[in-house]
Amino acid sequence: MEEKVIICKDLTKRFGEFYAVNKISFEVNKGEIFGFLGANGAGKTTAMRILCGLSHPSSGEATVAGFNVYKQQESIKKNIGYMSQKFSLYENLTVLENIEFFGGVYGVPAAEIKKRTTQLLEQLGLTAEAKKFVGALPLGWKQKLAFSVAIFHRPKIVFLDEPTGGVDPVTRRQFWDMIYAAAAAGITIFVTTHYMDEAEYCNRVTIMVDGKVEALDTPANLKTQFSADNMDQVFYQLARRAQRSGD
Repeated sequence: MEEKVIICKDLTKRFGEFYAVNKISFEVNKGEIFGFLGANGAGKTTAMRILCGLSHPSSGEATVAGFNVYKQQESIKKNIGYMSQKFSLYENLTVLENIEFFGGVYGVPAAEIKKRTTQLLEQLGLTAEAKKFVGALPLGWKQKLAFSVAIFHRPKIVFLDEPTGGVDPVTRRQFWDMIYAAAAAGITIFVTTHYMDEAEYCNRVTIMVDGKVEALDTPANLKTQFSADNMDQVFYQLARRAQRSGD
């Protein structure tokens, strides 16, 4: 039986009479690339905040890396990585300083930080740029570095919130090669994206509409279910049902 690293059962987040997340249920397997999709207002950001230990649910159950989202939020934070499109690195620090800082934040021993940093710089081809400010790097390199930093402490799960926004297609493909490598190493990938071609790269995809899970399956099965040629068509059929906007 596959190990379940995320388990949600009727997970709900309510603000007054408004249900941002309404009884969502799903499980994510170890090493899986799990796409979490939805238009603005679908509730995916709220759900991700709960799973990252940043917000308490109103009701329902969920565990992340074996830890309870109500009582063990700090343990969740120590066992996950996180990368967003908007902020993941300090641009006024060098490449080396960013790696060392986040390694320290995540509790990686100093000797191990030094060893892993050398390996990472070589792997990314950034050894010569180690002392350059991150703000001077091209966007594609920033995103690759941000992802590498997010999994530097070798978490069980990494949450990627629209990680390839604004990146050119070639760099996006290279970024996904890194995601595949991380998944092959046993890290579970939980990713949101607005690019439906990227949904095709996921093992399974969830699509949320108005706070509820409206579809959950492999991309191939979803295309069959909705008589669609691609995930764009699947997403459009579901997203047009939405009644609200704004997460």
